[in-house]
Amino acid sequence: MGKSIWPASDPTGELLQGVRDGNAQATNDLFDRHRSALRRLVQMRLDRRVQQRVDVSDVVQDVLTEASTRLTDYLANPSMSFHLWLRQIAWDHMIDTYRRHRGSAKRSMDREQSIIGPVADDRSTMEMIVQLQDAELTPAAAAIQSELSRRVEATIDQLDANEREIILMRHFEYLSNQEVAEVLGLQPAAASMRYLRAVRRLRELLGDL
Repeated sequence: MGKSIWPASDPTGELLQGVRDGNAQATNDLFDRHRSALRRLVQMRLDRRVQQRVDVSDVVQDVLTEASTRLTDYLANPSMSFHLWLRQIAWDHMIDTYRRHRGSAKRSMDREQSIIGPVADDRSTMEMIVQLQDAELTPAAAAIQSELSRRVEATIDQLDANEREIILMRHFEYLSNQEVAEVLGLQPAAASMRYLRAVRRLRELLGDL
């Protein structure tokens, strides 16, 4: 599995303690530390068509503004890791943004959204292909990475909502099983089983690459 898009937890914990101690600079540093990860998340998970109408930076700033107003409440009751809390705020904003710009609250963002934003490269998809096939890419396969990536992404869109979401969280956001369990409100063992079922289904749909 690749490296998480989110910053390491130890410095984040120190900054959170600084915020508790009333250090205004710690608050600024805390949000600045997570800005690029939020941007990456929005680029990956917000519908491509919506990104043609909405500046990703504006969405990120809206997320950080809301997080700033809710930070005291979070510190009083940190029910999940800070980056997962930020992720949830971002997810809610993406749903709202999608509905405003797609004009249909009746259709699910989870079903409609594209798998990955237009500015992302194929690295995450290719790493997943290697893991699914339990083998290294041959030079011939490496030469057609874009084609393989498109096929895998199209196949992921055929999964049901739960299967697709856990694949995206594990292989594109690089969340750990424990983090996925926190996000989904599941026990780690249940999250692991859901992931394994999703991988098995994806392999069935892909067949031989």
